[in-house]
Amino acid sequence: MQLSGFPAAEVGFDRAGRLTGDRGAALRELAADSATTDLVVLSHGWGDDHAAARQLHAALAASLRAVSGRRLAFACVLWPSRKFAESAGLAERLDLLRALAPEHERTIDAAAELVPALAARSTARTAFAAALLSVAAPAAQDREDASTEVLTLPGGTVLDRLAKPASGFVEAARELLDYLTYYEMKARAGVVGEQGLAPLLAALARPGLRVHLVGHGFGGRLVTSAAASRPAGTVRTLTLLQATLSHHAFAEHGVFRGVLDEHVVTGPILVTHTAYDLVAGVAFEIASRITGLGYGAIGRDGAQATAEAVPGELLPVGGSYSWHPGVPHNLLADRFVHGHTDVHGPEIAHALLSAIAAS
Repeated sequence: MQLSGFPAAEVGFDRAGRLTGDRGAALRELAADSATTDLVVLSHGWGDDHAAARQLHAALAASLRAVSGRRLAFACVLWPSRKFAESAGLAERLDLLRALAPEHERTIDAAAELVPALAARSTARTAFAAALLSVAAPAAQDREDASTEVLTLPGGTVLDRLAKPASGFVEAARELLDYLTYYEMKARAGVVGEQGLAPLLAALARPGLRVHLVGHGFGGRLVTSAAASRPAGTVRTLTLLQATLSHHAFAEHGVFRGVLDEHVVTGPILVTHTAYDLVAGVAFEIASRITGLGYGAIGRDGAQATAEAVPGELLPVGGSYSWHPGVPHNLLADRFVHGHTDVHGPEIAHALLSAIAAS
């Protein structure tokens, strides 16, 4: 397999982080080849359409080929993510949650039966939200997206806080489902990264092989979870393209603070962020409305409350970067990234290649 002339291999994982397909055989062969010096691991974000994931991987590889002749090899991660139901109604959002958590189908069905009564009965609202909140896997709770608080609040309280005078409780229910969809996707990305990709990277390791992790959206959480499970010095660069992570992920008590403290990444950590990304921060905005506190996404404003973070911007092709090893570089991307999926242009490729060269 090739991407724009680069040798490449796909590797698939199921929702539990288990290898699928050829179980990584093609990737193992590629990584074992002494001609492979830099292995770039790409992970797509939301959307369970593997054709769309392959398009993203191919487009980024094409941009990399356009700005450099450097020899790279690609490991293209495919995992069962799901796309947010941006313009869908309540029924479609419930279907999405069923797909993400099929083991809780009966609980979700019971909540769905309460939908006609949401506007009129507070008891229905309480039962509806309580049922849905019970679906969330407890292991992924943390302070950074308010899940430690939101998932333990009374159901009626959650819907009351989300309800707006103009849109009412049905819209509040949609927002609750968006938050829970984010939460389940976050949990899944973490499992695949920690229990799937990290052990595979350990199996691929050999002298002379430099590993670079690149993740888009929830794929950013996946590769960061993998990095957090690897020993010091085993990742050369980490690139988060409009990642769906808390902007406090690398802060002093952040979920992924260990990536910095344990010196997992020897080269720079790249964080693209832009206010034009209206997707990465959706769940954090909902969390802010429920709790009355401020939460944000790293894809919107970069790594915050992180003393080591280096401010900067995404530069045109040919621009000169000054990288610092092992720390996040907040790259303001407003000039070149105009939406959540706009992450495969030549400027992105130039920044990534510059970081690889510096590592």
